[in-house]
Amino acid sequence: MNAVSDMSAEAAFKPLLRFEMDMATFLSDWQHCDQLSTFVARMISHNRTDPIRHSNFFSFALNELLEVSFRGASPQGSIDCAVYRRDATERVRLSFTCPAEQREFYREAVSRTRQKDALARYLSAISIDQAPNREVILLDLAINFDARLRLEEPAPASITLVVDLPLEGSTL
Repeated sequence: MNAVSDMSAEAAFKPLLRFEMDMATFLSDWQHCDQLSTFVARMISHNRTDPIRHSNFFSFALNELLEVSFRGASPQGSIDCAVYRRDATERVRLSFTCPAEQREFYREAVSRTRQKDALARYLSAISIDQAPNREVILLDLAINFDARLRLEEPAPASITLVVDLPLEGSTL
C-alpha cells in the first residue's frame, strides 16, 4: 500500500469514542480495565445488529488490550484510547507511555501475531497452567477475534497499539 491509499483507508474509519486518563490513576486500580472496557463497549454497540453480543465481544477484547497496557506501562504520562468504525470493523488505538526496555517486547509480540506459527504458540501457551502473559493476550486477539494488530511509536516514550476487530457479522 502506498501513503495515499494508507491515508484513505485510515480516513474511512469514523471516530466513535475517545478517553484519556492519567496513567498513574489508571494503574492505581486493576478494576479500571474492566470498568472502562464495559462502558466503552456499551456506548459503541447500541446500533449493531446484535448489540449485546457485540458489546460482550468488544468489552472482552478491549479489556485484554487495557490489561496489556496495565502490565507493561509506566506510571508517567497518560493512557489514550480511541475507537473508530468502518463497516463491520472496530479499530482501537491505544496509546500509553512505555519504558524503553518494554518497546522491543511490543514490537516482537505484535510481529508474532502475524507469523505462521502463531496458532501453535498460542495453543502451547494456554496449555501451560499459568496466567496469560501480554504476548498470549495479543495472540488471543489475533487468533480468536481475527484481529489485525500493528504497533506505532509516535513519540520516544510511548507506543500505540492499533487493533482492528471485525466483530460485526463474525462467527466468533
